[in-house]
Amino acid sequence: MMPRPANVSVVDPINAAIERVKHMLFRPFDLAKWMTIGFCAWLATLGEGGYGGNFNVPSSEHSGKSLHQEIEQAKAFVMSNLNWIIPLVVVMVIIGFVLGVLMLWLNSRGKFMFLHCVALNVAEVKVPWNKFKTQGNSLFWFRFVLSLIGTVLTLPLVIMGCFPIYRMFTARKLIMGDIQELILLFIVMMALGCVFLVIVKFTADFVVPIMFLRGSKCLAAWRELFSLVSGNFGRFVLYFLFQLLLHLVIGIAVLLVLVFTCCLCIVGCCLLIIPYIGTVMLLPVLVFHRSYSLYYLRQYGDEFDVFEPTVPFTAVSSVQAGN
Repeated sequence: MMPRPANVSVVDPINAAIERVKHMLFRPFDLAKWMTIGFCAWLATLGEGGYGGNFNVPSSEHSGKSLHQEIEQAKAFVMSNLNWIIPLVVVMVIIGFVLGVLMLWLNSRGKFMFLHCVALNVAEVKVPWNKFKTQGNSLFWFRFVLSLIGTVLTLPLVIMGCFPIYRMFTARKLIMGDIQELILLFIVMMALGCVFLVIVKFTADFVVPIMFLRGSKCLAAWRELFSLVSGNFGRFVLYFLFQLLLHLVIGIAVLLVLVFTCCLCIVGCCLLIIPYIGTVMLLPVLVFHRSYSLYYLRQYGDEFDVFEPTVPFTAVSSVQAGN
């Protein structure tokens, strides 16, 4: 168990992160630098979504039809066209899986590229892509296995939840026993979701910087982080809760900015959903979030400071290479 620092704050890193954003992106403003760091940030957030959202407006086109009638028609269509629907679904699942794995790999490599830019205040793509190849691949495999575990744990719960829904649907009434079963399944899924959310969050916020500093693999960095969290459990719980609040506040702020720009609101929303362009527009927010977790981690000792002029494991490697 690592020593417990005397003072660790979730508020102090805010000002430091804001100053980091100003220093990196606005002092002076350099469009080429902004676009390059934006590309690294885009890879680092690829497939993760953002502050935007999709809003679906229900249609009243088929209001005269009952839901049961529509479902029966859909069922009849599917059963009569299984010869081509099944192969199509299989192909779509395979393509979706391959694309998901590819995005996860690029995202894992991108996290080190973006961290490299933020920590050293540079706009580089090729250097961190090559330099952190081993760490990026290790992070990818950890997250890939974690995703498989999450699927194995949650998929049976989803399937189990379909049965009470189907029973109530066919009975055309609410059944108390089935409702209780659904509530229990929902609670279990929420608990699992919280566990995986914490793992994913701490991996991105703390494990990646530790791998960046040590040049270590993901599991080794997680062991070091676990030792740190064990001695400061309450502080990391507070950090997690405060991060949820930060994301909420910043998300609302971004939305308000779009709303109060009036005529630019529609244009801004359209630009935000365009890959890369949306990331470039939100780059100050992304740099702030990345910097905040780094400044928070630095409070636990100089050995966790990624803002040093020379990254420790790189310096050691250079000396060894020279000898």
